[in-house]
Amino acid sequence: EKPKTIEIVRNFIQENSVHHSYILDEEAGIGYVSILSFTENTFVECRNALRELQGRGALWLVLNPGKVPRKLRAVIRHNAGGHVNHSLFWRAMSPAGHGARAPAGALAAAINRNFGSFEQFKQRFTDAGETLFGSGWVWLAKSQLDAGKLEICTTNGHGNPLLNRRSPILLNDVWEHAYYLKYQYRRGEYLRAWWSIVNWENAARLFDRSSDQVAVHDWEDEGGTIQVSSR
Repeated sequence: EKPKTIEIVRNFIQENSVHHSYILDEEAGIGYVSILSFTENTFVECRNALRELQGRGALWLVLNPGKVPRKLRAVIRHNAGGHVNHSLFWRAMSPAGHGARAPAGALAAAINRNFGSFEQFKQRFTDAGETLFGSGWVWLAKSQLDAGKLEICTTNGHGNPLLNRRSPILLNDVWEHAYYLKYQYRRGEYLRAWWSIVNWENAARLFDRSSDQVAVHDWEDEGGTIQVSSR
């Protein structure tokens, strides 16, 4: 028997409770119900087109909006983008006390070269996240156009710097639900506390694998693939 929409919502919330601490009730769940209902209805109209996308990675969907049915572009951009960003975000962190306190090797040298020092980089990254208007993400990214220069950038919603030829190295979530239950409106405090759990080994891995010509398939393991029903 097909799970009811409210059960899908509940499972989604439980799976994401570690980061977002969602509480399911009538009002909290209604937004998810509406989105899922819209997708369900639109899916029938776009079924044939979606079959062509079967097995495509979430990142591919984000980077190729023109190949997605027009009626689904907004919802796929939001949900596939959110999946890709959160997949990167989980890997960007490690349990407190179990990781290096600072980058090393080539990544450390690049940070010092592009920002003056590690402390200056941290301050600029924190400032960028704190001053971002609305919900979004703050990133350390490697330019694919400017000789691999490291840059700090922000994206609104679930945008990704790969859309602007920048390869993600490190990111932090500045959607309000990421920090509100513990920090309320004190986004800056949350951003400063976050440095204690950064996974610098993973950041170094992303730095080492990035290049001037990043292929989409090189990033597929950072997200997932979609499965399309055959009904």
